[in-house]
Amino acid sequence: MIGKLTGTLLEKNPPEVLLDCHGVGYEVSVPMSTFYNLPALGERVSLLTHFIVREDAQLLYGFATAQERQAFRELIKISGVGPRTALSVLSGMGVADLAQAITLQEAGRLVKVPGIGKKTAERLLLELKGKLGADIGVPAHAANDAQADILQALLALGYNDKEAAAALKALPAEVGVSEGIKLALRQLGK
Repeated sequence: MIGKLTGTLLEKNPPEVLLDCHGVGYEVSVPMSTFYNLPALGERVSLLTHFIVREDAQLLYGFATAQERQAFRELIKISGVGPRTALSVLSGMGVADLAQAITLQEAGRLVKVPGIGKKTAERLLLELKGKLGADIGVPAHAANDAQADILQALLALGYNDKEAAAALKALPAEVGVSEGIKLALRQLGK
């Protein structure tokens, strides 16, 4: 119903902001990734929103990007994951990190998010597999063990997700872990 708000930022009280849109103040809950990128008080801001109507409340959730909002919508479809938990997940890890964790089936990364236990993390991995992050930098063939290990090694060495994914794409499909790391490092060193 309410898909986007544009107005003046009046208050910032994590995780909520107050947005004045032509004299009407909207309280909007935002993930920390959006909160950190908000302008100063008194500045204009646009947020994509998701509106939830419950028996006892009408709640607005705001997002800086369409990918964040889509990830939020996918998360709240999962049984046992409500809007607060979805905000917590998006505050604890970016959309690209979440997509990568799902693609590589890494429950350990999700468990690090406050409020996410082992069972919830496993449910997220199962239900979101193939639904989130197809367009977010993690190659589909990274799902095999050798590719996943090479990707993890590159991330541990300090390369960002895009660099590591680009190097991974340049590798032969059936390369071993140690040889793959060597080839990827050569590729990144160019």
